[in-house]
Amino acid sequence: MSRGSSAGYDRFITVFSPEGRLYQVEYAFKAVKTPGITTIGIRGKDSCCIVTQKKVPDKLLKPETVTNVFKLTDHIGCIMTGRIADARVLVQRARQEAAKFEFTFGYAIPPSFLAKKMADFAQLFTQYAGIRPQGVVMMLIGIDEDTNEPQLYKIDPAGYYAGYFAVGAGQKETEAQNFLEKKLKDIKKSEDSGECVLSYQETLQLAVSSLQNVLSSELKSSDIEVCVVSTSDNRKFKVLSTEEIDQVLTALAEKD
Repeated sequence: MSRGSSAGYDRFITVFSPEGRLYQVEYAFKAVKTPGITTIGIRGKDSCCIVTQKKVPDKLLKPETVTNVFKLTDHIGCIMTGRIADARVLVQRARQEAAKFEFTFGYAIPPSFLAKKMADFAQLFTQYAGIRPQGVVMMLIGIDEDTNEPQLYKIDPAGYYAGYFAVGAGQKETEAQNFLEKKLKDIKKSEDSGECVLSYQETLQLAVSSLQNVLSSELKSSDIEVCVVSTSDNRKFKVLSTEEIDQVLTALAEKD
């Protein structure tokens, strides 16, 4: 077996290659891109928004039963990008962790702590034989109850997580990241500042317009799913209806 070859080292999740790589984890990142869906999340001054593509794989399916958006608690929700079957396992675990925390401590779980718990859970799938990593990326939003600040987190199949001002995931993640970096001056007060300046509507419109630019196509309300959380709406997690998405698309068209 040559040292430069991946042969043999990609058969077990617990075996590092001579180059220090875990091939099964790398394959999980590729699996995230397999459905051909791109997701973008943006944090604003008083809100967070995530927008993702909605693809119905079969004309015989009821479109309303196909979704990548999941409500975890009244104040926290997520969009899952990748293998939707794997996503349901993580969503169920996240709901259990949130319910357990509230039952134990008597108040709602903070988004940052739930993100950490889900990252810990995902990391376990990278170090035990007989299991595989989950081929899905979780993008989680919520409002911190103590600071009243919006929070946007991304958890990947390796168990890494971090908070973001703007982030992309899925098939065109690289293009999304590059586009969002150019828009950073519109999102933050200054390059070194941790303060966001976007209002609720601006956050919503920038998220949708960013996805349009990355995909290089005009979007219809049936093509995307949008979820938001805002301090002005009592920190409630909300999934936008097709009518509300149409209003956002109309506002963007009028801008152009």
